[in-house]
Amino acid sequence: MKLLRTIALDASDTFVFDVPAEPGDWAVSGAFRFCDRDPEKLSAKDRSAFRSGFLGVRSWGGSTLAQIVHATEDDRRMLVELLARQLVERFGAPDLATARLAAEEEVAFAQSLCTHPISTLIAVHRSAGDGEVRESFRRLQLKKGQGHGKAFSFMEVEDDTEPDSALNLANMSREPSHR
Repeated sequence: MKLLRTIALDASDTFVFDVPAEPGDWAVSGAFRFCDRDPEKLSAKDRSAFRSGFLGVRSWGGSTLAQIVHATEDDRRMLVELLARQLVERFGAPDLATARLAAEEEVAFAQSLCTHPISTLIAVHRSAGDGEVRESFRRLQLKKGQGHGKAFSFMEVEDDTEPDSALNLANMSREPSHR
């Protein structure tokens, strides 16, 4: 079985997210954290987490990239339990049984992203419109002869949707103007 773990190729996540995920933390999409929040009203770092962050489950922090890793059934069970406890403690789920159902769904979704080989890196892009949050995931593959040592040794090889032509990286972390 395969699951996702956070990975830090450089220190950028410490600048991008209020709380960066610990490298090697089990990861899920984490889009649920924004289900009742208006993306236009988020702070700059929360907006970055919304647009491009996986959720490190133990640290409850953001990670720009997640890596596909081998996992056991025990790892999966532990991840579901950890996420369920976090949903109660940090997100206000009414009880562990309810949280466990939500955690099962979130972990199953993370597993569905793991169709590529072990060590493949995955990036997420989220957008909001018409009352919906849309996620697209990109697989990053090492260039021949490269290791995971440098962020720029990767090339993008696959999208599951068309790129967002309105995406402006320079403006991603700017505060919205209030009129």
